[in-house]
Amino acid sequence: MAIFAQLTEEISRVVLGKDHQIRQALCCLLARGHLLIEDVPGVGKTTLSQAFAKVTGLDYQRMQFTSDLLPSDILGVSIFDRNSNAFHFHSGPVFTQFLLVDEINRASPKTQSALLEAMAEKQVTVEGETRTLPKPFFVMATQNPWFQSGTFPLPESQLDRFLMRISLGYPDEQSERRLLAGGDPRALIAELRALLNAEKIIGLQAMVDKIEIRDSVLSYVQRIIAFTRQDSHYAFGLSTRAALALIQASKAWAMLGGRAYVLPDDIQLLLEPVAAHRLKPAADSQDDGPDLIKRLLLQVPVVV
Repeated sequence: MAIFAQLTEEISRVVLGKDHQIRQALCCLLARGHLLIEDVPGVGKTTLSQAFAKVTGLDYQRMQFTSDLLPSDILGVSIFDRNSNAFHFHSGPVFTQFLLVDEINRASPKTQSALLEAMAEKQVTVEGETRTLPKPFFVMATQNPWFQSGTFPLPESQLDRFLMRISLGYPDEQSERRLLAGGDPRALIAELRALLNAEKIIGLQAMVDKIEIRDSVLSYVQRIIAFTRQDSHYAFGLSTRAALALIQASKAWAMLGGRAYVLPDDIQLLLEPVAAHRLKPAADSQDDGPDLIKRLLLQVPVVV
């Protein structure tokens, strides 16, 4: 679809030289997932989220996570009104369509856990009452590397709520030169056009569900999952939820490529952003996330 090229082009006016990562973020949104961006400070993580929110036309809230943040600061709280002699719920910033969680791993695990129900079930339960979140509901979170001071590692349950984890990396020489010559790119965000809205995005998400995935590709996904559960290099295998995430992301990626069916190439291309943050090496293994993904790509046959 031409709209996907337009979206990428519009966001790349602000986030230079990162077309692939922009498409990954769009893929995550279309697959009804949530996105985690892990990288060092200052490479454009927040700028990407702000530009993405503007171009998709979604209601947007930003939260800066800190060590003293409380769950009620995210979800909301009931406040007593003397005039009505009753408590009234004041909703927190989670009640939006697009939530940017900046530096998510600087908050305590207790505060991080406040997002679990919201991200998994698109609802929150506060003071015994369940409240539905707006549709679509999309969380884009940024994270500093674990070795930087003041960070808390995300628990596996929280990581599993993110469909994809990506990294922007440093810009290439040409893009960085344009950034240095042009000044702060965030000043251009206000000039970006809203090319989508909530209704259109929900329609595109429904189209993703109709993308075909053939039995041979499903068998390939199952072989990947089984390998992680059997091979001694992995501390534990990928879950069924991870397999479903890989399939849904691959369907969205196929649609971005103008196809109505998933190819094994889609599975391979998305394996690292979808699975690497869900895998851990065994205690006696020196592999890291990318190494574990490479092992899957080399060892698991596409066709048997």
